Amino acid sequence: MRILGIDPGTQIMGYGVVDEEDGEIALVDCGALTAPNAPLVERLHSLYLGLTDVIARYQPSEGAIEEPFVAKNARSALAVGQAMGVALIAMVEKGIPVHPYTPNQVKLAVTNYGHSGKGQVQEMVRIQLGLASPPEPSDAADALAVAICHIQERRLSRMVANSK
Repeated sequence: MRILGIDPGTQIMGYGVVDEEDGEIALVDCGALTAPNAPLVERLHSLYLGLTDVIARYQPSEGAIEEPFVAKNARSALAVGQAMGVALIAMVEKGIPVHPYTPNQVKLAVTNYGHSGKGQVQEMVRIQLGLASPPEPSDAADALAVAICHIQERRLSRMVANSK
């Protein structure tokens, strides 16, 4: 199964593509789509076009996306929510089921601690994918963490279903 993980943002949108087969996870590709320094609507359109290219290139069977973290800056969370909407549309348009995860769910699945720092997440992504160094930029590592989180959640769901 091929999973596309997305770390949404209005300037940079991280993506990570992994394959999962027989319990093994393998990196396919990762990177970051960058938007031009332009009004928000133009950045969102640019990110949409870039993401549709990634989807066409890698043909994922499922998608996973990190939901925005809403703390002190509601305006920032709203903008990230718009970027999330763009990513959702790009995936749904191609018939890809999408699964949202909170930042804490992603950290818990990848590091076993829901309040891990960025460095810890990057290092655990590196270890779980058997990479020589953590993926760069950090947005790509975050997107890979979202994809890994989805794989962990799928495994857990299967285990629960099989125990009934």
